Amino acid sequence: MNNFTHLDEKGRPAMVDVSEKAVTLRTATARSIVVMPVEVMEKFTDGDIQSKKGPVFQTAIIAGIMASKKTGELIPLCHPLGLDNCKINIHINEQQEVVIDCTTSITAKTGIELEALVGASIAALTVYDMCKALSHDIVIKETKLMEKTGGKRDFKR
Repeated sequence: MNNFTHLDEKGRPAMVDVSEKAVTLRTATARSIVVMPVEVMEKFTDGDIQSKKGPVFQTAIIAGIMASKKTGELIPLCHPLGLDNCKINIHINEQQEVVIDCTTSITAKTGIELEALVGASIAALTVYDMCKALSHDIVIKETKLMEKTGGKRDFKR
């Protein structure tokens, strides 16, 4: 009837049945980019932005990892997964934007793109939250899947 995997034959929401899928190593990397105004970037020293709430990037890393582990609770019809690994790296690019990369991995029957996307998204929202006292002119420009391996097909942006 359709190509959407989360709809049954009658068009109703349904969890994807992964019982017949093969267990394989699956990885995913997602990226969020946060555009910061000059007054916030002026606070960037020694690899982080220090705020009254603490080190911004270090806190965002913890928040992103915690969120990634809860993806199955946050996204309807998403399988609850126990991650084998979740790493978040944050750096400043040439355009003076905050780049957040979240890489997740698991050996399982279903992929973990959503876990990587949630981790990067929540890390970006945490950066916003911790810096909003300095400026509300912060923009979470984009969040996108960069790469995935395992399952039916690999993907690389």
